[in-house]
Amino acid sequence: MALRRTLLSTLTACATVAALTPLAHAQSGDYPNRPIKLIVPFAPGGTTDMVARLLADKMGPILGKVVVVDNKGGAGGSIGADAIAKAAPDGYTIGMATVSTHGANPALYAKLPYDAVKDFAPITNVMSVPSVFVVHPSVPAKTMKEFIALAKASPGKYTFASPGTGSLGHANIENFMHLAGIDLLHIPYKGAGQAAADALAGQVTAMTDNLPSTLANIQSGKLRPLAVLAFKRSPVLPDVPTYGELGFAAMGDGGWFGLVAPAGTPKAIIAKLNAAAHKAMAQPDYLEKQKSISGEPMANQPEQFAQQIRTAIERYTVVAKRANIRMD
Repeated sequence: MALRRTLLSTLTACATVAALTPLAHAQSGDYPNRPIKLIVPFAPGGTTDMVARLLADKMGPILGKVVVVDNKGGAGGSIGADAIAKAAPDGYTIGMATVSTHGANPALYAKLPYDAVKDFAPITNVMSVPSVFVVHPSVPAKTMKEFIALAKASPGKYTFASPGTGSLGHANIENFMHLAGIDLLHIPYKGAGQAAADALAGQVTAMTDNLPSTLANIQSGKLRPLAVLAFKRSPVLPDVPTYGELGFAAMGDGGWFGLVAPAGTPKAIIAKLNAAAHKAMAQPDYLEKQKSISGEPMANQPEQFAQQIRTAIERYTVVAKRANIRMD
């Protein structure tokens, strides 16, 4: 019996060690020992995708393993964000978090398959990219002050396009309308592409979109910029003021794009990914490409990024309640 108990104890100990081995390896200096998947919760070609691919390209050589971008778009980023949250917390699946997935969505949607705070381990914020408020050239307003005067004189006459009810673009303009004391008619579309097409055609008065997606049409004169949502003016639009300069500081500082992992990912792995991302973001060619898409550096520590996520949720919760936006 004593021998039997000894064998059972030995087997139990071995089983425990075996169960902990993957985690031990994950926390060791061996990480990473295989490719890392970076989930982008939006379709290829958008700003989130551009930031992710730029970062993945630079982080791979630093980590010694390729970082593979995996686009999982749909439901305003919720499908991809949920995939990140439910992945194994071993450092081999990470993802992009945005103001949409980790700010507006938690505030605007009654039901989300993920908790933007509890289900993620922030790694680092990466980049801030401005959004820009534009109008069709047929609108007789050269400045935001003039546009506000037009809108106040004719409530409901002027329209704004958004990628859909409950989208970040919708929430941002609802916030602006409240702050400016104007009433614009909301025209929701099924995506940013359709909204932009009708804005270019003059079917709608105004829209807001990420600056990289809109810049070519601004430069060609097809759309007129009146304000940028950013903490400072964009170098590519130096004559266009920020909302803050116009007296609307409560609009915030613009969109950001950061790295997160599933909750429970070991702190040693988070630290290694944070260091690799920061090293990647300091490379001269990365900085040049960042500048080309009007990006500003946002590198920080996990605790700071976690606070930025909480702040975004708080801001859009106020906007959602005030504008009575609540999505099922």
